[in-house]
Formats: sequence, C-alpha cells, structure tokens
Amino acid sequence: MKIAVLADTHDRLPAAVIDQIRAADVDEIWHLGDVTHPSVLDDLFTVSASLRVVRGNCDHAHDWPLTIDRTISGICFRLQHIPPATRQCPADIDILLHGHTHVPRDETVSGIRFLNPGAIGKSNRGAPPSFAFLIVSDGEVEWEVRQVF
Repeated sequence: MKIAVLADTHDRLPAAVIDQIRAADVDEIWHLGDVTHPSVLDDLFTVSASLRVVRGNCDHAHDWPLTIDRTISGICFRLQHIPPATRQCPADIDILLHGHTHVPRDETVSGIRFLNPGAIGKSNRGAPPSFAFLIVSDGEVEWEVRQVF
C-alpha cells in the first residue's frame, strides 16, 4: 500500500505536489492537520477518494477527528497533529505520524517510530517545504520525504 502523507499545508498546496502524488498512484492520502481551509482538500480528493484528515491546532473543522488509528499489514499507525510526549504514547502503537513542528522526522523513541513529513505551507528551522510517501508491504515500512519545489 502506498500512501501520500502531508501536514501543515496552511492554505498552500502547489500543483506540483498534486502532480507528484497523482504520478505515484497512491492508495490513500493522509493529512496530519493544519489544512487551515477545507477547500485545500478538494484537489486531494481528485487524486484519491480515500483521504484521511486529522484536525490541527489551526483547523476549525470540529468534525475532523484529533486522532485516527489504522492497522495495515499488522502495523499499528496513529495519525495526529501535535506529537505527544513519548511517555503519553499508547503501548499498542508502532508508528506515530504527526505534523505541527514543520520539520521532517524519522526517529524511534522507546520502541515507537515517529514520522513527520514536514510542512508544505511554512518551513521551519531551515527545513524546506516537504511531504512524504509511506509504503507498507509485507510488514515492512518505507518512508520517503520529498521536497516541494
């Protein structure tokens, strides 16, 4: 399964990002919050009807969930915007995907892998705008961060 992962678009979604996601032939798209305005999601729906979105601290769509849990190939994923302190992570999560910091991340802490695709809308700490592809196959996970040009 191939998943495009975005976060912190903040009303910005360049056509080049949509083109890359479309060309990658993804199965799903996960947005980790701070969409800011729901119309940003319209272009993503043209690529995949399977779009999962969590609410970020800058989102006002109160019907969006704060977290989504998903199990694929026996791997338990949690999607949320603000990363929790490691001691607050549930024990049954293998990988926690988050946004909020605007900095890409691939780090394992206390047995939980934390992944952040970075931000499309506003970079931080010198990190260029980015998003990622997550590939899950036979219990293995590949994570590829792509810069937005």
